[in-house]
Amino acid sequence: MKRSSFLAATSASLVTIGAAAQAAKAAQAVPGGTHLVERHADFNAEAFGRIVGRPAEIRELFEAIAFHPLYLANVKNALNGLHFGFGYPADRIAVVAAAHGPSSAYTYSDYLWSKYHIGKAFKLKDMQGDLVTSNVFLKPNHAIDASADPDDEKSIYQDTSIQTLQKRGVIFLTCHTAVEEQSRALVKGGFAPSGMTPKDVADDILTHLIPGAVVVPSMVATVAVLQARYHYTYAALTFA
Repeated sequence: MKRSSFLAATSASLVTIGAAAQAAKAAQAVPGGTHLVERHADFNAEAFGRIVGRPAEIRELFEAIAFHPLYLANVKNALNGLHFGFGYPADRIAVVAAAHGPSSAYTYSDYLWSKYHIGKAFKLKDMQGDLVTSNVFLKPNHAIDASADPDDEKSIYQDTSIQTLQKRGVIFLTCHTAVEEQSRALVKGGFAPSGMTPKDVADDILTHLIPGAVVVPSMVATVAVLQARYHYTYAALTFA
């Protein structure tokens, strides 16, 4: 091979390798990766195990698909019942919020709620039947008292905000499959900015979740793993 041909071939190979490396780096930057179906290589199973498998005497997971604000109140009630009623130490209780489908919106930041009109797109309503236009479930809606009295309505024990529940140890999961499916629905429904592809929207969502959200490949698969491997009891919340 001529030296010029060799150099040209080498240069082309380096470009290809560089492009592949950039693509791999981009995929790693998106929690769960950029495939429609998350691959094992894109899932940090070890980190997931550390989070959900921490030492605990009692473990409970709450699955929710249909969106309903009372979901978070039930998670709060479980924590209070387990700790104050049954007497389990607070640091020995492990609770997972396994919301998917429309309920995935609990782990979407206000940036996403606003940009993709999440409430309108998925017809999410509050207890009064009004359309929800932002993640009003994330932060406490009042100052939290330092009271250790669970009967104090303004204490941490009666607050149902996601941030407060996280402080109490609740782990909030986000379903990669749900994000991918919703991204297609958002584009098809005209809720995504013009020119964005489903992949663009999915990547945008996965990189703008609320702090602490843990992306899992498929929530229905994760529920099985949590029960079989980590011994979480199962609670499916339904509302009339």
